[in-house]
Amino acid sequence: MKEIAKNKKAFFEYSIIENFEAGIVLKGSETKALRLGRANLKDSFVRIIKGEIFLLNAHISHLETTHSHFRPDERGARKLLMHRKQIDRMFGLVTRDGFTIVPISIYLNDKNMFKVRIALAKGKNLHDKRETLKKKQADMDAKSAMKNFGKNL
Repeated sequence: MKEIAKNKKAFFEYSIIENFEAGIVLKGSETKALRLGRANLKDSFVRIIKGEIFLLNAHISHLETTHSHFRPDERGARKLLMHRKQIDRMFGLVTRDGFTIVPISIYLNDKNMFKVRIALAKGKNLHDKRETLKKKQADMDAKSAMKNFGKNL
């Protein structure tokens, strides 16, 4: 599994409840651009529209070698491929319980097909975000202390 793009902001802004895997419909040169790692999921989100699931605002750059007439929209909506039962279950949780669907990463699976890892997430409050930062800082301090422990002897 080769990871192409990761949404680091999602882990800070949301608490992840459950992960799902979805296929993605790509156009033209987007496949080659993804293989070169030209993707960004920073401000992207997932919406369910008329029973279909779409990845919105994900940026996949076009290549310079692509003809200008055939260039797909870099931030266009991209359809995700999932089973109907999974989509219906997620739609129920989003509408009823106030969850959000967030893309976490785009990766190549073992069969060389692009997949998007999406997650059901709940938004964090400000104090939760501060707690996450404190925990991250404490982990970094512990790692550096362990690393420097042998040097002082």
